[in-house]
Amino acid sequence: MAFAVAGALIAYAGGDPVQSLLQMLSGAIGDVPAAIVAAVTHGKIAVPNELLRSLAKATPLLLSGLAVAIALRAGLFNIGAEGQLLLGGCAAAWVGYSWHGLPPILHVLCALVVGSLVGASWASVAGALKAWRGAHEVIVTIMLNYIAILVTHWLVNGPARDVTSLAPATPRILPTARLWAVEGGANFSAGFALAVLAVPAAAYLLNRTALGFEIRAVGANPDAARSAGISLGRTMVTAMAISGALAGLAGAVEVLGVHRRFLDAFSPGYGFDGIAVALLGNLNPIGVLGSACLFGGLSAGATHMEAYTGTPRQVAGIIQGVVILAVGVRLIASRRPGSGS
Repeated sequence: MAFAVAGALIAYAGGDPVQSLLQMLSGAIGDVPAAIVAAVTHGKIAVPNELLRSLAKATPLLLSGLAVAIALRAGLFNIGAEGQLLLGGCAAAWVGYSWHGLPPILHVLCALVVGSLVGASWASVAGALKAWRGAHEVIVTIMLNYIAILVTHWLVNGPARDVTSLAPATPRILPTARLWAVEGGANFSAGFALAVLAVPAAAYLLNRTALGFEIRAVGANPDAARSAGISLGRTMVTAMAISGALAGLAGAVEVLGVHRRFLDAFSPGYGFDGIAVALLGNLNPIGVLGSACLFGGLSAGATHMEAYTGTPRQVAGIIQGVVILAVGVRLIASRRPGSGS
């Protein structure tokens, strides 16, 4: 339905909807059939750069989507994933350029862990205020976003700025702190593997652990959870900390694997897009993986479509919006009286 609406708008504007959407698909996955034929006939596996670019764009969306999903499963709306992502990326960059003498694997691991811990700490502030002061997490995380944006802006324009660069950015991270990445401009790195590994980890946490049960119980019915002896405050803080850790990891992965330094406002809104990714994935880690890949493909394909057909890349945003509206309608319909939900 979303593609049909987008096609109708393209046709109304005088464009060719079929060619535009085909170019979007081509920009999202490349010539996959040719790659399969080459692998079968010549034994040479070559993943199209277009597909790698889509997966690269899906990486931060997947981690931020998981972050939002876990918080929502606890009944908390983490609007602050963007700020947690920025602070996590900035902390990872600091470890990457200032910690000298570490072996490569340990240096990368330290940068990822510090980025995650900073994101977790920042999100825990909202969880603690919610749990023990009753402050609404939406308001708190929105305000924390502004603080994170301004703090990182000050750092890369002041004490942490690379004086050899004209751009507001930190010094480049050391080679020992860099994630493996594909050469050629696709921006695909080992961060995608980390993001994919986070999917079964999140699923296991939510469905196979006592903490996951407590998170789901608090999100489903706080009063019943309290009656069962579950500490609402502790569970809220823990859920927000896990959410922030995933968002911080998203920022660290982008810094270590793509930009190789922290650039001021490097995120185009990954944390906010993670909300849509989580909702489309129905707050299920496997569903979040699928929705992140979809949104990543739309983002990469839209650029290709604009270059080859002149159709504005904002069409991808229209498709995303219609998809989210459709999901919202389904959720509302499922909760109407008599729907069995």
